[in-house]
Amino acid sequence: MKVILKETIESLGIIGSEVTVAEGYGRNYLLPHKKAVLATPQNRKMMEQEKKKFEFRIAKEKEFADEMAKRLEGVVCTITAKVSEEDRLYGSVSARDIVEALANRNIEIEKRMILLSEPIKNLGTFKVPIRVYTDIEPEITVEVVPEKHS
Repeated sequence: MKVILKETIESLGIIGSEVTVAEGYGRNYLLPHKKAVLATPQNRKMMEQEKKKFEFRIAKEKEFADEMAKRLEGVVCTITAKVSEEDRLYGSVSARDIVEALANRNIEIEKRMILLSEPIKNLGTFKVPIRVYTDIEPEITVEVVPEKHS
């Protein structure tokens, strides 16, 4: 099924692009949620007319992403974790923990933006990339430190 995207969808493409998707994905998700329209000649003409709006929106999204990347670049995020006698973590530090730690610093990001291949299971300092736009991925530093016992 060919559709024209009405908004940027990370796994498919940017706003205004024509993509081929599975029948079910298009019919059950993209079309009902108004994220895309069928790629008919009439819709192509309509999207062509709205292209200037889309280009403006893409520029705005990219500008916002650049600002966000500047805010995130060089951020050091400290997360305390419970450790055993041998300084091994009882659990692990996941993307959710990083989102919460950044939220405490007034930096709002979504969990899916954090490119953590697997949860952090050791104490130490780790570089974690954050995808703020398709080709913009600043890195933050995550320090995992032991929880202080009282």
